[in-house]
Amino acid sequence: MNSTFASVDWFIFGSYFLTLIVTSTILSRTKVETTREYFIGNNSMPMLAVAISVLATSQSAATFLGGPEYSYGKDLTFLGFYLSAFIAVFIVAYLLIPRFYAIGAVTVYELLEHRYGAKAKRDAGVMFLVGRLFASGARLYIGALAISMILFMDITPMHMAISISILMVGAVSYTYFGGIKSIVFSDIIQAITYIGAALAILVYLYYSLDTDISTIVDILSSEDKLKFINFEFDGFGGGFNIYTILAGWLLLNIAAYGLDQDMTQRVLGCKNQKEGARSLIYSILFTIPVALLFLGIGLLLYLYYRHPELSGFIGSVDSSFQGDKITIMMTYILGEMPDGLRGLVTVGAIAAALSSTNSVLGAMSSVAIEDIYRPYRERRGGTTEAHMLKASKISVLVFALLLSGMAMLSYYWQHATQTHLLTFALGVMAFAYAGLLGVYGAAIFTSRGSQKSLFWALIGGFMTVLMLQPYILDIFNITLKIGFSWQLLLGTTLSFGIMMTDSVDES
Repeated sequence: MNSTFASVDWFIFGSYFLTLIVTSTILSRTKVETTREYFIGNNSMPMLAVAISVLATSQSAATFLGGPEYSYGKDLTFLGFYLSAFIAVFIVAYLLIPRFYAIGAVTVYELLEHRYGAKAKRDAGVMFLVGRLFASGARLYIGALAISMILFMDITPMHMAISISILMVGAVSYTYFGGIKSIVFSDIIQAITYIGAALAILVYLYYSLDTDISTIVDILSSEDKLKFINFEFDGFGGGFNIYTILAGWLLLNIAAYGLDQDMTQRVLGCKNQKEGARSLIYSILFTIPVALLFLGIGLLLYLYYRHPELSGFIGSVDSSFQGDKITIMMTYILGEMPDGLRGLVTVGAIAAALSSTNSVLGAMSSVAIEDIYRPYRERRGGTTEAHMLKASKISVLVFALLLSGMAMLSYYWQHATQTHLLTFALGVMAFAYAGLLGVYGAAIFTSRGSQKSLFWALIGGFMTVLMLQPYILDIFNITLKIGFSWQLLLGTTLSFGIMMTDSVDES
C-alpha cells in the first residue's frame, strides 16, 4: 500500500493543527463566570450555529468510515436511520424542548427532578454518564483507528494510545476554557473540515471513473444499490429495514436528540424554546444530505473496485490491515488515494472525531456538576459559583482521561466481537438509552412511577441490553441473535413496565 505522507499531506496536516491551536487560544480568552454560562451560554447561542453544532455532534469518525462501508457492501437503506431521526426531532422539538425551557433546565435530567425528586435526577445523570462513556469511548476509538493507520501504518496499542491522545488534546483545548461557546464554534470548524474533505473525495472518485452520471445511475440501479427503504423483515438482526426504523432506531434517535445531554445541551443554550426547537429541525435537514454524501462515496467506491472497466483498477480488493478487516474507505485511503487528498482526508477524519468528542466532554461535565456535585455541595452547606466553575473544568479533564481509557477498551472489545464499525458505534448507545426512554415515557405520558421504581427501571433497561449481547448469550449456549435496535426496544419496554409497577407518584 502506498500510504506514506508526502510533503503536501504534512502541510495540510500541520495547517489544520495550527488552525486548532490558534482558534483554541483565541477562544480560551472567553470570560466565563458561572456554570450556567459555561454549560449553556446563558441562553445566548445563535440558532443556526446550534443547528450546525448538533449536526457536527451527530456525525463522527464512525460516519466518516462506516457510512461508505455500508453503501459499498449493501445499498442506501442506512438513510432510513435518518428518516427515523427526522421523525424523532419533531417529537423532541414539540414534546420535550418546551418542558426543558419551562423549568429553565441546564441538563435534561432536571425534568425528572421536578417529576420524581432530586434522587431521580441524580440516578438518570449517572446512567447517562455510564452510557455516554461507552458510546463516546467507542466513537473516539474509531477516530483513533483511522489516525493510527494513516500516520503510523499500524494499529498497535501504543500507536492507538498516541492517536487517542492527539484527538483528546484537541477536544480538551476547546472545551476546558470556553465551555459551550467554544464547543459550538469548534463544531462549525470541524463540520466545514470533514464535509469539505468528503466532497473532495466524492469529486475525485467521480473523475476517476471513465463514465458519466447517467451510466453510474444505470449500473447502480441495475445492481440494486440505490434502494432507500427496505420493506423486508429480515428477522431480529441489526439492519435498517422499515420495521427497525420505526421501532428501535426511532427510539434511539428520540433518546439521542432529546434525552442525551450530549446533543441537547447546545439546544438548551438557545434564546428560547422556539429557537431551540427550530435548531433541532434545521440540524436534521442539514444532516440528511451529509449522510447521503458519505453513502455516495461508498457507491463510487463500489464502482471503482467492482467495475474495473470504469476505473482501470487492476488486482483484487485487499480490505485487511495487519490481519484485521478494515473499511473500504480505509482501503482506498491507504492504497489508492493520491498525495494531498490523503492529508485532507486525515484531517477530515480527525475533525469528525473532534466534533463528537469535545461535545461529550462538556455534556458529561454538565451532568456531573449540575445533577450530582452541586446538590451534594448544597446539602453540605452550600458553595460558591467560583468553586463550581473550577470543579466544572476539573471534571472536563477527568472525563477526558476516562474516555481515553474507554477508547482503548473499545479497541479490544470491537476486535473481539468483530462488530461492524457503524453498528458498533450506534449500538453501544443502547445500554443507557433503554432505561432512560422507559423512565421518560412514564414521566411524560403517565402518572405512575417513583424514585425507587426509576432506579430499578434504569438498571432493568441497561441489564436487558447487556444480557442480549452475543458474548453473554454464548455463555449460556444460546444462539439467538438480536440486533441493537430490537435490544433497545426490549430494554425500553421492560424499563417502562417497571415504572408502571408504582401506581402512586411520590413527587
